[in-house]
Amino acid sequence: MENDRRSRLLLALVLVFALALLPALALSACDGPVPDSTADSSAYPATEVPHLAYALPSPDADGGISVEEALANRRSRREFQNIALTPAQVSQVLWAAYGITSDGGLRTAPSAGALYPLEVYIIIGNVDGIEPGAYRYIPEDHAITIAVEGDIREQLSEAALNQAMIREAPATVLYSAVFERTTGRYGQRGVNYVYIEAGHSAQNVYLQAESLGLGACSVGALTESKVMELMRLSENEEPLYLVPFGYVK
Repeated sequence: MENDRRSRLLLALVLVFALALLPALALSACDGPVPDSTADSSAYPATEVPHLAYALPSPDADGGISVEEALANRRSRREFQNIALTPAQVSQVLWAAYGITSDGGLRTAPSAGALYPLEVYIIIGNVDGIEPGAYRYIPEDHAITIAVEGDIREQLSEAALNQAMIREAPATVLYSAVFERTTGRYGQRGVNYVYIEAGHSAQNVYLQAESLGLGACSVGALTESKVMELMRLSENEEPLYLVPFGYVK
């Protein structure tokens, strides 16, 4: 009798312990956390990058010309000289595109819900002191990390309907989007917000280029699958926009 009572007590304890573990077991069975509607951009990491990285010079917040002059001069410039850019010029353009401007992480381009769905890359072909390649911009560190090694301007030009300016420009900004960062909160309407944000950022690049005595041209004609393969983008990234820039002819 005593043995039966002890057996029943032991069984009850085992059941209680198992029930207590169920939530943890359920979580461990998931592939990872499922972002909710307020998830931030870190829930959708961009493609992993290997070792090569460059810390960029600090951006200058006091330009050489006024906003009004930059707006008046802004044009799409499609022919570029074979003159190397400097790391400081690259730094300034990337900061203008998507750089952080506040302790709270706000950036140079407005973003619906401050969710920042864009990933900004720069394709380097002729920049003093920076190896040719495709780099991802890290706004939090104001740095770039390698995504694809080597000069890929020719292949990128082919993926953009063979437009010569991409082949000739010393550098090109490439925008991709992780739509889920914004649609997770705003639903299908968030798709529009992402495209709007890309336009905000690209205009910043135009104006910054003018301020630096450079030219830029936005390019929307591209074959997405070719760009994704060339840039080794993650599956949840969609290429949107190219902006080659440099000294104009």
